[in-house]
Amino acid sequence: MDKWECIPCGYIYDPSEGDEDGGIAPGVKFEDLPEDWVCPLCGAGKEDFQKVE
Repeated sequence: MDKWECIPCGYIYDPSEGDEDGGIAPGVKFEDLPEDWVCPLCGAGKEDFQKVE
């Protein structure tokens, strides 16, 4: 599964880890995150993330 980086702060969303604090279980792909999910560090929206190559 692809990892995604928050452009403003550098946080990496890793689907294998999920976002425990945000209620996202491990195994949830970035594309399947709720549209209102935000970066747990800076609050940026999904549109501010880019796929890590």
